[in-house]
Amino acid sequence: MARSPSPPPLFPFASQQPTSSHETFSPPPSILIVGSGIFGLSTAWALARRDLFAKCTITVVDRSDPLNPDAFPAPDAASVDTSRIVRADYADKAYAALGAEAQLQWRKQAKPTDLGAQGRYHESGLLLVADPGPVRIPGEIVAKSDMTGMDYVRSSWANVLSLAADNPDLAGRIRELPDVDAIRERLGTGGSSGSWGYINEGSGWADATASTKWLFDKVKATGRVTFVSGTVASLEHSGATVTGAKLSDGRILSAELVVLATGAWTGGLVDLSGQATATGQVLGYLDLTEAEQQLLNDMPVILNLTNGLFIIPPRNRVLKIARHSYGYLNPAVPPTARLPSTSPASQPISYPLTHLSDPSLSIPQEGADDLRRALREMVPLPGLADRAFTKTRICWYSDTPTGDFLITYHPQYNGLFIATGDSGHGFKFMPVLGEKIADCITHSCPLEFVGKWSWKPDTELIITEDGSRGGKPGLTLANELGKES
Repeated sequence: MARSPSPPPLFPFASQQPTSSHETFSPPPSILIVGSGIFGLSTAWALARRDLFAKCTITVVDRSDPLNPDAFPAPDAASVDTSRIVRADYADKAYAALGAEAQLQWRKQAKPTDLGAQGRYHESGLLLVADPGPVRIPGEIVAKSDMTGMDYVRSSWANVLSLAADNPDLAGRIRELPDVDAIRERLGTGGSSGSWGYINEGSGWADATASTKWLFDKVKATGRVTFVSGTVASLEHSGATVTGAKLSDGRILSAELVVLATGAWTGGLVDLSGQATATGQVLGYLDLTEAEQQLLNDMPVILNLTNGLFIIPPRNRVLKIARHSYGYLNPAVPPTARLPSTSPASQPISYPLTHLSDPSLSIPQEGADDLRRALREMVPLPGLADRAFTKTRICWYSDTPTGDFLITYHPQYNGLFIATGDSGHGFKFMPVLGEKIADCITHSCPLEFVGKWSWKPDTELIITEDGSRGGKPGLTLANELGKES
């Protein structure tokens, strides 16, 4: 039996100790879930399958596709895309374990109805790399906010090796790539990125649009969930108790419990000052020739956690290039109808601007230039880096200061549960996330996430610092769009 390679020095970061008590929970007669992305749909699926909620009516309200009103979510939702990375490769042990749990479901492909079947999941391998960072002392404790991309990759390698320790097949698929030449050889495109990394052949990517539709169909098939198409303009409340939601056309949906799963749009409905903010991330798509598709068929996903640039293997002659960065802010005046908080003054919010609200929207030149840099480094095929993008997109994250999700009851309003703060890494957990959210609704938050998913003390400026972000913090979308190319 082949022995697993020894893990690299682990640089754990400081974290809060779990402190929790299970409270008595009585299911409400009705639940309204606002949002039909991954957080909303997975929650609806979990609640609909639990006996505890058998007598509870469950309603999901969201904007649907204007061209297909019976399909959810709307086309500009973060979960509607060609592809998303699926990995257990996390510097945080709790997320690594949760990712591994989700991968067990992604790998199921025996039946057409299995999640990973029909081209929804591709285990292409994930090449995780970083550029040189500060020299660390083995065993050194590094605060999460001080982690570099290299710290993240080394800790991630240690975590996935630990998870695979009892599975020789998986352990044998994780291999160190100690230098540029080793990275270039495994990438197989003629390009490279980073100075050190590893390949995890047990990770890959999913067709995001097809997978979200699979989940939507699963929720509908329960026969327990009612879908309502409409834009929620505000939350209804009586004093400190939320009682439902008011739609832009005047309709009111009432419920004893409202679950706000509205991603980057959440700040328009409730004050999330100090908790989460919307950031826009750049994506670009290129059409390939058949010959180029064949050349790149066997490449893994490559992600550089120093600059945030990544490329996902092409399918159907379309190549996606993206950046997991600090992102762009889009400052806006908070809607007067949103739920206030105890903050002394309402701060400006960052709010999504997408191609649905502005069909002419394109990505800033700064972002386009960075995506082309990724092409030159990672996939240096002749003429590819200078080819016009077939399509570009700004994908909106709900970012938290630590990159942790925000899954908790609102501390000020009764009857309001918040499930947001994806921080750009929620999709991969789709098959298991709803169960964890349902646990939190019943006051049984998994111990490993107690503190991580809770409402935090206010942070004046939200910049996600977890070692995984590239680019420059504080860029404003309007300013960048206004610059000359």
